[in-house]
Amino acid sequence: MPKELERDLGLFAVVAISIGAMIGSGIFILPGLALKTAGPAVILAYLLAGVLVLPAALSKAEMATAMPEAGGTYIYIERGMGPLLGTIAGVGTWFSLSFKGALALVGGVPYLLYLFDLPVKPVALALAAVLVLVNLVGAKQTGRLQIAIVTVMLAAMVWFVVGGLPSTTGTYYTDFFSKGSDGLLAATGLVFVSYAGVTKIASVAEEVENPDRNIPLGILGSLSFTTLLYVLIVVVMVGVTPPDLLSDSAVPMIHAAEATLAWPGVIAVIVAAVLALISTANAGILSSSRYPFAMARDKLAPPSLTEIHEKWGTPARAITLTGAVMLLLIAFVPILQIAKLASAFQIIVFALVNGAVIAFREGNVGDYDPSFESPLYPWTQILGIAGGFLLIGYMGTIPLVGAVVITAGSILWYAYYARDRVQREGAATDVVRRTVGRKAVERTKSTFEVDGYEVLVALTEGTSERQERTFLRIAADIARENDGSVTVVQFDEVPDQVPLRQASETQSPADIEFEERTEPLTEEFDVSVHYGEIVSHDTKRAIANFAEHESADFLLLERSDDPLYAPIFGTTVEWITRKAPCDVLLIEDRDLDQINTVTVITDRGPFDPQKITVANALAREAESSIDLLYPLDSAATETQHETIDEYLAELESLCSVPVNRSIIETDDPERDFVSMTNTSDILVIGTDGGRIRGNLFGRPADRIIDSVDCTAIQVESKWGSSGPLRRAVERIVF
Repeated sequence: MPKELERDLGLFAVVAISIGAMIGSGIFILPGLALKTAGPAVILAYLLAGVLVLPAALSKAEMATAMPEAGGTYIYIERGMGPLLGTIAGVGTWFSLSFKGALALVGGVPYLLYLFDLPVKPVALALAAVLVLVNLVGAKQTGRLQIAIVTVMLAAMVWFVVGGLPSTTGTYYTDFFSKGSDGLLAATGLVFVSYAGVTKIASVAEEVENPDRNIPLGILGSLSFTTLLYVLIVVVMVGVTPPDLLSDSAVPMIHAAEATLAWPGVIAVIVAAVLALISTANAGILSSSRYPFAMARDKLAPPSLTEIHEKWGTPARAITLTGAVMLLLIAFVPILQIAKLASAFQIIVFALVNGAVIAFREGNVGDYDPSFESPLYPWTQILGIAGGFLLIGYMGTIPLVGAVVITAGSILWYAYYARDRVQREGAATDVVRRTVGRKAVERTKSTFEVDGYEVLVALTEGTSERQERTFLRIAADIARENDGSVTVVQFDEVPDQVPLRQASETQSPADIEFEERTEPLTEEFDVSVHYGEIVSHDTKRAIANFAEHESADFLLLERSDDPLYAPIFGTTVEWITRKAPCDVLLIEDRDLDQINTVTVITDRGPFDPQKITVANALAREAESSIDLLYPLDSAATETQHETIDEYLAELESLCSVPVNRSIIETDDPERDFVSMTNTSDILVIGTDGGRIRGNLFGRPADRIIDSVDCTAIQVESKWGSSGPLRRAVERIVF
């Protein structure tokens, strides 16, 4: 029987661990800096920050009860949102914890040196080096020592509040909102990092007894207690200390203690601050070094970061990298910017935590079964995401730029290093894929419900009788499906020197031949067919204008090979497809006779609704079947297979003919499409690749059509030609 961790952490232990992770250097350092930003409203800033942390706390509690063995914010986000956002979360959390550790050292050392005349930065750098060395050699901070540190800090803070409240004066609270809402929100963002440890309990979730009760209650209880304690401490600090002294001091809590508790209180504050310095900085190095280690284990970072030192048994390279970042921050970044950047990165991570819950809930994740569910879902998560990013916008340029740089850098790192090394996808990807699939099915369904398709067949004098018969047959099948009609027009182009009236009054032999062969064809198909000729100086413009005049739903044209100048100047057909007010079907006729199978293929995205409409109409009139071919990478996940198959099944339910759906695992869809389509009678295909890419490298659709033996219908859909961003998203998630 495999070993399991004993669930022996009760509610009190959960609350103690969470409070211990939050109570730290932030309350000793940040109130003075925040007072300069918000004025006396700094009191409200601490309260507001606690409220905005709540959604992420609830989200983390939910995921902890669903995946107690996973542990770690990065793991939750990576599994929920996918490797890309997991990379952003891992890098963001690593930087946030590194900044928080640096903040503890830069802000805590002045308390240590309050009684000594020594420079702050050299001492902070020395302490950082010592703590990095301690973590490298594997010395551990025992649980009892951590409890003792938290107990002493809490005792000092409670004494500070109880002893200081009677000494507060209302004078210092005047002009409470003197810095306005902008100052309040900026200060809220600044102190946000003070609550970052609230989700720490999730890392030991599998050791908590009755986790569905104790984890959420422990997180909520500890957050409520810490928020109240922080607010009361700041109330005392603001109420007993002149604002100029408080905002300009590196040791604001000492000045408040001097005003209320005299020397015993000052000593207690110094002891608590030093303990917070050691605890927070060491925890920052220990925790943040785990993120590059975990990312390397998941192939999102170089494998060297997972190497364990032979002698010390620690991830030496990950710890060294983290320590180097902290030393650089201490040496070169002002404390205010360190605090802002720490909060900004933490806000990003908490936003991703909230997003991960939405991904798990909405995604097809069979083993996600939390025993505790965040209340007011999804509004709680949406509030947390929106509120967090609102704060970043008020924190100034450096945090905003830092957040953008970290996010962009993480994306580039994933694109150029990690993407080809990982074969996973997050639950969020499947959420988006299912949403895209549902919308595609709805669009397809709407095309089936259109009344009266008007189909325009545009011919030229060079169109043969066989080609016209094929075009008219296809047009009649489409129109008949919805009780529509067909208009067949031969467009004749004459030189600019020939007056159009004269040209229209003169019938050429080609005009006579067109009328003689078209009249019997109109009687052959059970649909209303109108025909005629149009003379113009510019055929392409005449076709587009006539299609708009007739309110055509489909325009049928003969597909032609692109001339050599096409990449530079374009082609007539390309011009018409861009200007036409309707969907265009380009017909490549190859002696169409019987229709037993209509094959429809797509280019790694949902099927164009008009492809399905055309295929269903042709197959229904011929009493035949449809083959839906969908390509997937050979590395596609099982979830992706299931979602695509469900999407194809929904398309099948819309069709009125038998449908054979095939998901093809292939790294060369062109080759496989050609081999599977050669037994078909009609191929329905779209256009892909875009004009620039197609002109440079050729379009896959064109190459497929040129390689198959059957008649092909290339659908140039107005739906498919709009929204490049939407098409890009669809191709990515499908």
